[in-house]
Amino acid sequence: MPKRISQSELDTILEAVATFPRGAGIEEIQGVLGGKVPRRTLQRRLALLVERKLLIVDGRARASCYRLPVATGEPFAMRDNQKIAGREEVYLPISTEGEAIKQSVRQPIQNRHPVGYNRTFLDSYQPNDTFYLTSEIRQRLHEMGGSAEDQRPAGTYARKIFSRLLIDLSWNSSRLEGNTYSLLETERLLEQGEAAEGKDALETQMVLNHKAAIELLVEQADEVGFNSYTILNLHALLSDNLLADPQACGRLRAIPVGIGGTVYHPLEVPQLIDECFRQILATASEIVNPFEQAFFVMVHLPYLQPFEDVNKRVSRLAANIPLIRGNLSPLSFVDVPDRAYIDGTVAVYELNRVELLRDVFVWAYQRSCARYSAIRQSLGDPDPFKLKYRTQIKDFVSAVVRDCMDKRTAVGWIARKAQAEIPAYDRNRFIEIVETELSSLHEGNFARYQLRPVQFKNWRQSWR
Repeated sequence: MPKRISQSELDTILEAVATFPRGAGIEEIQGVLGGKVPRRTLQRRLALLVERKLLIVDGRARASCYRLPVATGEPFAMRDNQKIAGREEVYLPISTEGEAIKQSVRQPIQNRHPVGYNRTFLDSYQPNDTFYLTSEIRQRLHEMGGSAEDQRPAGTYARKIFSRLLIDLSWNSSRLEGNTYSLLETERLLEQGEAAEGKDALETQMVLNHKAAIELLVEQADEVGFNSYTILNLHALLSDNLLADPQACGRLRAIPVGIGGTVYHPLEVPQLIDECFRQILATASEIVNPFEQAFFVMVHLPYLQPFEDVNKRVSRLAANIPLIRGNLSPLSFVDVPDRAYIDGTVAVYELNRVELLRDVFVWAYQRSCARYSAIRQSLGDPDPFKLKYRTQIKDFVSAVVRDCMDKRTAVGWIARKAQAEIPAYDRNRFIEIVETELSSLHEGNFARYQLRPVQFKNWRQSWR
């Protein structure tokens, strides 16, 4: 009699596939599962899920790409592309709890009950006893984010990937604040100091401030921590030249603040703000697990709103403190949809519920690991998205090089051509991949784009 397959086994595989909204190959799925399921067993399970119409498969053999349908039942409620206000909204796979919370915070604001700061939400958290991340999630994230540098001095791993981390984290964190700099424009600004044409000066300042703050975290990895020095200076660097009152940079607020789009009203009494700020730092310092630590500050720093502005930016970079110190893969928020991040944060504000933001955090970390982990980078199967657009990617990259475009020219050309040739739901990721490929081009790999040495040499001279 064939062995009965438990629903929990299948749910675990669905959960792994759900971390890749655009689909994943079998090696990518196996990587999320931590190699616990043998390849042949996983192939059979995937075939069964396809047969039951719980998964969709594109391609054949090694090129097979598995993805969730647009909407699934338990245990995940997938809403990758939803029609919102006449346009497609890109979301990410979330748990059923996260879906319920999302629907709650999506209600018209007049239907949501105004709330203030709930001190009990913080007081009830007991370090290493209370956990926002389950033991399974913590273990899975550690398996994905660990590096061979874990016994080396703090910051060793981050320094090795510093150039890429600086661009990725600066761009993605700024993007989540509505910044319109592209990936290549961010790279040009950080490497050449040249601001993009047509961009607001505040956007340029925001990106440059991220650079300074990330440099602090990496260069002083053995000194930074959840203490007043680190968090206040992070705020000072991130808010430099962005606040109406320059004296507010690096200082706890002494004035009331409001948050648009939510019915949440933060604390107004400066003494209480100071008390809660110090309690958050003390609590975070006692948490042993680096991922729980990271997520805790992503929840509680924005909830308190200790500064006049730039609170979420501080929390995103502060979340990287235990990861950088522990030589774990950093969290760069690559591919995170801004609306999903906002929904998760508003759920903390209005409901004191962390499940939706937890879904965002876990998914974001998995995406970051896929970008930085040497093990994940060495997987054999190609990225299904790159496979789908391999011809267009090659054409775009080749054209930029053959025409000797500089970075500024390339940004505009890529955006215009993608607008004409790439579907809207894939366009942003396609542009990011093309820009990343251009940034990664060197004398040892340009031949794959059928470029001659003289073409590459001439282009490099103009690539400023």
